[in-house]
Amino acid sequence: MSTTSTRPSAPTGAGIDPRGPQFTAALTAVVLLVVLVLPPTPAAVLTAVQAALFALGAALGVQHTPHAWLFRTVVRPRLSPPDDLEDPAPPRFAQTVGLAFTLVALVGYLTGVVLLAQVAIGLALVAALLNAVFRFCLGCEMYLLIKRATA
Repeated sequence: MSTTSTRPSAPTGAGIDPRGPQFTAALTAVVLLVVLVLPPTPAAVLTAVQAALFALGAALGVQHTPHAWLFRTVVRPRLSPPDDLEDPAPPRFAQTVGLAFTLVALVGYLTGVVLLAQVAIGLALVAALLNAVFRFCLGCEMYLLIKRATA
């Protein structure tokens, strides 16, 4: 479970509310679950949409996605202020990891290798659920391990 001891805090004003990526992960988990129960063609379309959302988060940062807008405008006003802010870099890296898995899945769907697609979606679903339910961001932890290994 990621806490401030494993996720570096960002300076005031430069960080993001850690509940935002958790909210995004919950929405992503629902989408990925739906992908797994759809026939291959609609699953490929929804996978492409999710890949585009991951690409947006990876390119611009998680705070600039439609999910983040929804969190900021609908959810966050109903919550107390966060205890701390989070560095946006680890969640951004996690979006890149999610993008990689959904691209593998998309290739699987488009080439008829449905099992490959479903396994890739399943792995992304597990990561999204870990973040949504336990606030354990697997991609964020990967980011921190890579940073430590290359420091």
